[in-house]
Amino acid sequence: MKHFNTTGPCIPEDHYMLPASARLPEMRGLIDQKLYFVLHAARQTGKTTAMMALARELTAEGRYAAVVLSVQTAAVFSHDIDTAERLLLSRWRDVAEDELPQELRPPRWRKAETGQRIGAALRAWAGAIPRPLVVFLDEIDALEDELLLSVLHQLRDGFPHRPKSFPWSLALIGMRDVRDYKIKSGGSARLGTSSPFNIKARSLTIGNFTADEVATLYRLHSAATGQVFTDEAVARAFELTQGQPYMVNVMAKVSVEELQPELAQPITIREIEQAREILIERRETHLDSLAERLREERVRRVIEPILAGDEVAEIPDDDRRFVLDLGLVQKINGGNLQIANPIYQEVIPRVLTGSAQDTIVQETKWYVLPDGRLDMDKLLTTFQQFFREHSESWVERFDYKEAGPQLLLQAFLHRVVNGGGRIEREYGLGRGRTDLLVIWPYPGSVQRIVLELKVLRKALDKTITEGLAQTLEYGERCNADELHFVVFDRTKRKAWSKKIFKRTRKHRGATIKVWGM
Repeated sequence: MKHFNTTGPCIPEDHYMLPASARLPEMRGLIDQKLYFVLHAARQTGKTTAMMALARELTAEGRYAAVVLSVQTAAVFSHDIDTAERLLLSRWRDVAEDELPQELRPPRWRKAETGQRIGAALRAWAGAIPRPLVVFLDEIDALEDELLLSVLHQLRDGFPHRPKSFPWSLALIGMRDVRDYKIKSGGSARLGTSSPFNIKARSLTIGNFTADEVATLYRLHSAATGQVFTDEAVARAFELTQGQPYMVNVMAKVSVEELQPELAQPITIREIEQAREILIERRETHLDSLAERLREERVRRVIEPILAGDEVAEIPDDDRRFVLDLGLVQKINGGNLQIANPIYQEVIPRVLTGSAQDTIVQETKWYVLPDGRLDMDKLLTTFQQFFREHSESWVERFDYKEAGPQLLLQAFLHRVVNGGGRIEREYGLGRGRTDLLVIWPYPGSVQRIVLELKVLRKALDKTITEGLAQTLEYGERCNADELHFVVFDRTKRKAWSKKIFKRTRKHRGATIKVWGM
């Protein structure tokens, strides 16, 4: 029986998967025109799966000999080109024997000098087989330093001799576009040319699944097993993942294998919500790898102002593109950046405040009213005192200091809320605020509490006036029961007696509690 795949490339016989041609509609045309190009997209978006499927289709059709060749195995030898080239050619021969019929496999590799073996091997292969050779070089951005330069130079040198003596078409596959290949990972130095792969015709990317594609993928399971995903479940899965292929698959896998393995029972929105919580708590490998990226300075320069809710932030274009290519953020409203999906929005603050969450000791019972509702007034009053006593030391410990107050409040809330409820977040570059929705089940109902967080950057009265309108707008959208507006005053040497306050305001008939910190 097929299943949803979350580890490595999909295998058609084993896994539910979408047709490669549907995800890469432009690629056939580039190949037919003998072009060299780049395909870049975030990790675990299905690049390798799509390319392997396309290579097999092209070979099976009888016109080309197409193969995916990874260069990742040589990554540890970036300063030893001789060893790296020998390792790659050995591995490539194994792949060719596994993927291609005898008549399309490479001949014995020619002897060549160090730094010329890759070009010589591709030249010999293209000239020895009866079909045009199409090569997809996967994980190209795993290479660094001299090795990356050498491989790109050899490809560029061989390009004019195609298709008789070099691959008919070739693609570089990786997370980043070629303009972002660095001599050292995360470094600022570029390769020794303004265009290290100036023979490329196009730079393509492979996007997330659309809502229709998520539905199509899930229907493959329904067709095979009879177990239905309700329309509401499919819509919620897309909303939570924004179509990120790994997240779409793992959400379904947890739902059908762990939460509802009885095939006669449908997968409903309840299973999807439970799967969301399980994935966040487990910090699956995919989420852990994204979390590791948060430590990189180029990533911090983009993510920090988003978490801080900055209205304006000067971010270098290269950094924007880099973090977009990693899949951590997406563009909305014509260019503003926000965290890529609600699951990432939840994971990122947890990662950044992990030590605070482990250290802050709070007992949920102190904030629960006799009827089971959360006493948010008591909780925020306690946080005001905590913030007064500990904020300076805690914010200095955070890597993301500009978003420190917002992150500290979220860490505090986690210690209380996550035992019985959950927190949903909205933040993005240019919004000027961070919105939190606390969802707290209690006997017979669910409490929905909105908190809007804002750093004081102008006159207090003006900030409060703007904040009241924004809080009410968010509260109406969330159908909230309570509205709270929190203002962080980061003015140095200002007395805490002037920063800490609580006020109750009315705005368009709604009661909003304003908290100064």
